[in-house]
Amino acid sequence: MARSYNHGVDSTARFRDLTVAEFVERLASGEPVPGGGAAAAIAGSLGAALVGMVANLSEGRPKYAEHAALHARAIPAARELVERLLTLADEDAEAFAGYGAAMKLPRDTEEEKAARTAAIREAAMAATLSPLRTVDASLEIVALAEELAGRSNKNASSDLEVAALMAVAACRSAAANVYINLPSLGDEDRARDLFQRTERVADAVERIAAETRQLVRKGEARDPLPGDPA
Repeated sequence: MARSYNHGVDSTARFRDLTVAEFVERLASGEPVPGGGAAAAIAGSLGAALVGMVANLSEGRPKYAEHAALHARAIPAARELVERLLTLADEDAEAFAGYGAAMKLPRDTEEEKAARTAAIREAAMAATLSPLRTVDASLEIVALAEELAGRSNKNASSDLEVAALMAVAACRSAAANVYINLPSLGDEDRARDLFQRTERVADAVERIAAETRQLVRKGEARDPLPGDPA
């Protein structure tokens, strides 16, 4: 949580209600939010949207009928991920506001110092868990992209590669926001556990994204997923 700007944080405005240009303009401004956490979540939402697009472009097409169950499952799953990640973009701003409020607490007496330290640690945990949820969502995005590769509209296959790359960007960007908050937790064991958990998920995201890219580049059709009706 390194964005120690001396500005107020408007946590009532939703980033999803801004135009793309308005969001980018805010991101480039000197205001504390949106920041890297929101940008990571937005990147993830774009990846999820691309997954949904490919599934929608494949649904109902006779050529891909054997994968109909996958398409029917991927469309609502991608839509839910988009909504979740847009919400996480706003959640990042709320977490920053909470951290900023904790930093401004009085510290004149020992009691006030103790209360401030406890509040900072609680706010740091919230600021850690928000991007961690983006990390987790990124794994879901890339898993869907990998499943659809070779089982969806071939004309949109490159969009699956882009979706996977967006998931990696979202994941690693969100992971950076997790890591910067860990020292403020005041709990070395918890910080280590969260770091290791985040790295495991991020490594999996990168591995599955690489597999997706290989599948897209090969361009070969794949059998239906086990358990899906042919």
